[in-house]
Amino acid sequence: MPEPTAKEENEAPAPAPAPAPAPTPEEPNKEKEAGNKPAKDEEEVSPPSALPPGLGSRALERKDSEWSLGESPVGEEQDKQTANTQLSTLFIEKPQTGTVKVGENITFIAKVKAEDLLRKPTIKWFKGKWMDLASKAGKHLQLKETFERQTRVYTFEMQIIKAKENYAGNYRCEVSYKDKFDSCSFDLEVHESTGTTPSIDIRSAFKRSGEGQEDAGELDFSGLLKRREVKQQEEEPEVDVWELLKNANPSEYEKIAFQYGITDLRGMLKRLKRMRRVEKKSAAFAKILDPAYQIDKGGRVRFVVELADPKLEVKWYKNGQEIRPSTKYIFEHKGCERIMFINNCALTDDSEYYVTAGDEKCSTELFVREPPIMVTKQLEDVNAYCGERVELECEVSEDDANVKWFKNGEEIIPGPKSRYRIKVDGKKHILIIEGATKADSAEYSVMTTGGQSSAKLSVGLKPLKILTPLTDQTVKLGKEICLKCEISENISGKWTKNGLPVQETDRLKVVHKGRIHKLVIANALVEDEGDYVFTPDAYNVTLPAKVHVIDPPRIILDGLDADNTVTVIAGNKLRLEIPVTGEPPPKALWSRADKAIMEGSGRIRSENYPDSSTLVIDVAERDDSGVYNIHLKNEAGEAHASIKVKVVDIPDPPVAPNVTEVGDDWCIMSWEPPAYDGGTPILGYFIERKKKQSSRWMRLNFDLCKETTFEPKKMIEGVAYEVRIFAVNAIGISKPSMPSRPFVPLAVTSPPTLLAVDSVTDTTVTMKWRPPDQIGAAGLDGYVLEYCFEGCTSAKQSNENGEAAYDLPADNWLPAHKDLIDKTKFTIPDLPTDSRIFVRVKAVNKAGASEPKYYSQPILVKQIIEPPKIRIPRHLKQTYIRRVGEAVNLVIPFQGKPKPLLSWKKDGAEIDKNQINIRNSETDTIIFIRKAERSHSGRYDLSVAVEKLVETAAIDIQIVDRPGPPQVVKIEDVWGENVALTWTPPKDDGNAAVTGYTIQKADKKSMEWFTVIEHYHRTNATITELVIGNEYYFRVFAENMCGLSEDATMTKESAVIAKDGKIYKNPVYDDFDFTEAPMFTQPLVNTFAIAGYNATLNCSVRGNPKPKITWMKNKVAIVDDPRYRMFSNQGVCTLEIRKPSPYDGGTYCCKAVNELGTVEIECKLEVKVIYQGVNTPGQPVFLEGRQQVGFPSAGSSYKVCLLT
Repeated sequence: MPEPTAKEENEAPAPAPAPAPAPTPEEPNKEKEAGNKPAKDEEEVSPPSALPPGLGSRALERKDSEWSLGESPVGEEQDKQTANTQLSTLFIEKPQTGTVKVGENITFIAKVKAEDLLRKPTIKWFKGKWMDLASKAGKHLQLKETFERQTRVYTFEMQIIKAKENYAGNYRCEVSYKDKFDSCSFDLEVHESTGTTPSIDIRSAFKRSGEGQEDAGELDFSGLLKRREVKQQEEEPEVDVWELLKNANPSEYEKIAFQYGITDLRGMLKRLKRMRRVEKKSAAFAKILDPAYQIDKGGRVRFVVELADPKLEVKWYKNGQEIRPSTKYIFEHKGCERIMFINNCALTDDSEYYVTAGDEKCSTELFVREPPIMVTKQLEDVNAYCGERVELECEVSEDDANVKWFKNGEEIIPGPKSRYRIKVDGKKHILIIEGATKADSAEYSVMTTGGQSSAKLSVGLKPLKILTPLTDQTVKLGKEICLKCEISENISGKWTKNGLPVQETDRLKVVHKGRIHKLVIANALVEDEGDYVFTPDAYNVTLPAKVHVIDPPRIILDGLDADNTVTVIAGNKLRLEIPVTGEPPPKALWSRADKAIMEGSGRIRSENYPDSSTLVIDVAERDDSGVYNIHLKNEAGEAHASIKVKVVDIPDPPVAPNVTEVGDDWCIMSWEPPAYDGGTPILGYFIERKKKQSSRWMRLNFDLCKETTFEPKKMIEGVAYEVRIFAVNAIGISKPSMPSRPFVPLAVTSPPTLLAVDSVTDTTVTMKWRPPDQIGAAGLDGYVLEYCFEGCTSAKQSNENGEAAYDLPADNWLPAHKDLIDKTKFTIPDLPTDSRIFVRVKAVNKAGASEPKYYSQPILVKQIIEPPKIRIPRHLKQTYIRRVGEAVNLVIPFQGKPKPLLSWKKDGAEIDKNQINIRNSETDTIIFIRKAERSHSGRYDLSVAVEKLVETAAIDIQIVDRPGPPQVVKIEDVWGENVALTWTPPKDDGNAAVTGYTIQKADKKSMEWFTVIEHYHRTNATITELVIGNEYYFRVFAENMCGLSEDATMTKESAVIAKDGKIYKNPVYDDFDFTEAPMFTQPLVNTFAIAGYNATLNCSVRGNPKPKITWMKNKVAIVDDPRYRMFSNQGVCTLEIRKPSPYDGGTYCCKAVNELGTVEIECKLEVKVIYQGVNTPGQPVFLEGRQQVGFPSAGSSYKVCLLT
């Protein structure tokens, strides 16, 4: 293992770990040469006597390096002096060569003039030629920079903290600014440095202990204690040690084992003895195994035998156990040879092996040689203090290797009573010294079979640190004085006062506990004042402190109350004098709420005298109440006291009172006490009232009201009143409060009227009623609806109104709601089915609840069957059309009780719910398709069933898409500048009628397409105005309501427009007959209309000549009727019916007539009436404008009669 080079021993000043910089190109070769040579070779080269002790050949080799060990060659010194004497372009002050002792600090300073510089220059610090120290800044190296604005000078500092020996060497400072550059070199010398121990080659010192003893086969390191010079040996070729031992004299065994690193000589001799036995000639083996094999650890060995008969079966054994083929053991057959390979040999493979062939066997020994142990991580020098734990650590190349430790050449043998302890952790070996002393300072080394390492341990006296110094103390008279300090070591010391030793007394105690030293003086006196000093033994260190004894000021408050309260009536003057003591006379400062009260002529001021301080308040006000603070201060200390000044006055007026309840001639009012009671308790209140329109107040009580509630009486109902309050305390009566809100004495209303049942389900009952006949001045706030079950009440006789009355306890009646309801209709929920309930209702206003109104008979809670009915929206009565990819969301309301059962079908089959979503509620059903496809087109049937009653409806949905292209496009004829085209309609019309075609042309030369005709309805066309001499292609797009087809069909042949030479004859065409009998293209549709809302009937007709349109109702022509309006635009005929009534229902007919014929079409119109509310059995029904009278029974249908 090579030793560290000089560069590694003299690393950068900063001890923080960092990657070692790459050496210069010349240095690696030197290091490699030095590292590859064994230690014994290095010992042969002795350093010249002129060099200092500890410098070997490596220092000699690197004499031209910047990493010197403290001195530079003469030539380099001259170069540096020459460089530093040259004229500098940037530096005005350069760092100078310095000297420092180990553990001390040193600072190098460089200054740069910045008059001609626009920004800060760049500076770099180097050690040697290449190591940038900016990356090494830390605990032991600090770089600083400052700028003086007046002189415009940059100052750069490099401070080395607690220098070490390896910090010595040559340093360089470089500064640059744009194209300017300057540098200078300087040296650092560190004194008290020591040399290193010369390296020793442990391999040249191996020898074997005596055979036959207990320690036979172990290493003896005693030969390493003395330095031996061994001649350098050239590398020899690898030699078979077994051959040497077999042919050598027994007296040379130990020499051969030592020379070739044999560690177990006794074991080898035993095996060699067995190998020398005479082997009988074998009939099975033509060639047997060698007596022994030797292989290095991790290598591969080959065993070979040759059989006399190749048919014999061969088996291999290790220590008597048969070996099976594996990745480690490989068998081969080559003719009569039988071969076994052992891969990756380990120490466990060191054993006896034999092979059997028939009844015979031959054996051999395998010896696995372990490589020498190398030191991979060297020891490092350690500096420690007495009493500390010291650890010296190194690493070797193998786990749990045999390693020996030495101190100054003597082997360290740890034991139970020894302070030395050796710890092994894998490849790490650690020497631990507990409680180091100065005697432990020495050179420690570690040795293995293949390497060594050494390091120095320096143990010194710890520097004394003052952890807690003495502090100056100012102590009040009679208090305790405690001077306390703490130092880093547990040593004794001496106390002095004014230069004289301190003697312990009953009042003065000296305490020493560990590292803490105390001087305690009880009941401080004036004579205890002075300068105190503590001096630790064996150290030239003093800890001084000053003690000052003082008498603090005091405030005398004996003349005040127990709570220091002073009371003054508002408007009077307050002069508060407070006696004070203290030496020197204290300075008094009055303050209130952190605001100082100054001396002077203000309304609130302070007056100070030597023995007292006075607070003066002229004309005291309410806001002057509060806590006043007096603060005394002198050299002895401070004193503080708080005095509460209370300014009493009449109370504030109370807040406006609240009227919480009213009756027909009385009310109840309440109020809150005033925010400010004047500083004294409130004794009571006076109450006054007046009419709102009057200005005359009348007092209602002549004795004080102690409470905050009052009940005025003897008021007139319906008249608005106001009330106000006066607060009274010991000082007087406050101003009146603000008047209350106007209130009116009121009475409750009369009971509600016409309580009736609106509807009943299995769990609910809906009631309705009319407002009370007499409401009164209080108005009506709402209603309370209550119910109780039959069986918990006893009925009395009916009253004169014919309604039953019930004397029920309040607990039997249950409220149907939490809050008041303002409507005259309410549904009672959550009732048990088939139960019977009684119902009553009360009217509530500010005066309270009225007498209840009872329903005359118990109500049975049971569902009333309502036949199902589907209300198809108007836009769904025709075919519902959507494009492919659009969403379909249809809502169809329906009616029916109880909850109907719904079912959907598409074209008579069940709907696939994976493609179409159906959502049902109590009042409607929704069919939803997220992205419509053409397969969704069809007839959708809805069925709504309530028990045995069924209602059905159908909806037609058409999903359309763009059409396909025409099938075939042909050129029928070409003449002149014209081309006749024909084509056939597309196979796929996109589920919608084809509305037209778009024709384009393209010149064969450019093939750019231009539209010729758009929205063309026929399947043949003539293209005109073509250019003579050009050749054209044509293509046709199909079009429907979704747009043009994606592709177009092009003519297979081209049309050539010939040049002059052809005579074109215009063909003769017969006039086309455009006359046509009238025909309806869009029929009338049966329609439902709502009474009072306009309704329209629409259809479309075509014919030539234009037909005459006539509208009829029930076969009677509609002529000059203002309730009807008729329109006709582009063949679309519309009849508008203004605000239809049920009488407008019937059969409507549209008649079209021209010269060629007559055509009619009919539809039915049904007008529905929306009722205001739900009918009550036995009650008449009224509609707007006309009166409808009907007398339906409960739960049954009825006809409506119109009374004009």
